[in-house]
Amino acid sequence: MKKEITAAVHFLKKLVLARGRLQWHQIELFIARLTVALHDKFQGHWYPGDPGKGQAYRCIRVNRYQREDPELLRACRESGVHYCDLGLPLEVTLWVNPGEVYCRHGENSFCFLVASFNDDEGGQDPAKKVTSIL
Repeated sequence: MKKEITAAVHFLKKLVLARGRLQWHQIELFIARLTVALHDKFQGHWYPGDPGKGQAYRCIRVNRYQREDPELLRACRESGVHYCDLGLPLEVTLWVNPGEVYCRHGENSFCFLVASFNDDEGGQDPAKKVTSIL
């Protein structure tokens, strides 16, 4: 779970760096708090033998119906960052599953792989597995 969360928050960090209005130390604090928030939320909802199980629960989602994801809001609150300063797209969905992280920009767009992992990768840095967003 740790490497998948690391990949997801690194991907979000790249989005915030590209579009946001935050200083480096604010981003680092936000990412640290988001990592903790996601770890807390996913505890008990992680099924390596059935990666699709609980997928909706492990989803980070921003769209016209839910403009602010609860875990992103928690990380903002705990790091003193204003949500609007993240500069996230109006519609983005991130699925964090055992062995993989997927993203979709826009509700009608195709999903793309952010990062994938297998058991024989050892101690490879999960952030280095994240695909480019730009």
